[in-house]
Amino acid sequence: MRWLTFPVLWLATGAARAQAEAPAALEPVSSPYLLKLTGGLILVVLVIVALAWLVKKLNLAQQSGQGLIRVVAGLSLGTRDRIVLLQVGEEQILVGLSPGRIEKLHTLAQPLELPDGPAVGANFADRFNRLMGDRETS
Repeated sequence: MRWLTFPVLWLATGAARAQAEAPAALEPVSSPYLLKLTGGLILVVLVIVALAWLVKKLNLAQQSGQGLIRVVAGLSLGTRDRIVLLQVGEEQILVGLSPGRIEKLHTLAQPLELPDGPAVGANFADRFNRLMGDRETS
């Protein structure tokens, strides 16, 4: 039993010494803590802005409807199934969309006349910009 006394005392003095040398914890409402917290939040926001700029600069975002293939109209048939009319050049194709499957339903011999204005499949940014432009002129 005597051999156990020395290691226990040695560990106890080591723990007391470590506790005395440990830096004091920051108070949650102290200025250094709030500065550290604010600095971390600003760093995270800057990283998000930098990544968004990089995605935009490298054109990694989804392409808009100005390409060769355009969505003319769409109809939802349920929670996951849709019918979409695509225009490829001068040809219009009716396509069925379901999870994991795209199926050509019909190719129109006579392309449908398109009403003037935005396509049904126009992305949110285009619609939002048009709305904000209309609002400024009013």
